[in-house]
Amino acid sequence: MAKHNITMTINGESVSAEVDSRLLLVHFIRENLDMTGTHIGCDTSSCGACTILIDGKSVKSCTYLAVRADGANITTIEGIAADGTNHPLQKAFHDQHGLHCGFCTPGMIMRSIDLLETNPNPTEEEIRWGISGNLCRCTGYNNIVKSVQQAAEEMSKEKEATV
Repeated sequence: MAKHNITMTINGESVSAEVDSRLLLVHFIRENLDMTGTHIGCDTSSCGACTILIDGKSVKSCTYLAVRADGANITTIEGIAADGTNHPLQKAFHDQHGLHCGFCTPGMIMRSIDLLETNPNPTEEEIRWGISGNLCRCTGYNNIVKSVQQAAEEMSKEKEATV
């Protein structure tokens, strides 16, 4: 089996390792780096529980090879809180009860970060379409949508305050 040396930035920290050419990024993150916030739900990119950000774009890491991430800037759920303060989406998921069992929540939040970067003021329909690749088996998505709406408002206020 071929081995490759890779280097990437994960949550602001440079990481280098020798990995097997077939190692999936989700396994590298969870097993090599012991960051278990990125969940494995299906191994087929159907559920979105493994969603992370690679160079600012949401990616399902269960079908993404670790060697492909060489040189990338990766953010996992562990890396979105700043200075001990929850990200607005983390706060909103708590406030709006956007989680039940919590299994889909990290992936849902990471997908929503990408959504709000590209569309800072989405409609309900745009949110539903935006998160449609991430499955929640516990809810009807209503509180998840409310969470994204609250975070969009908060992030908009924060942006206005810094201008």
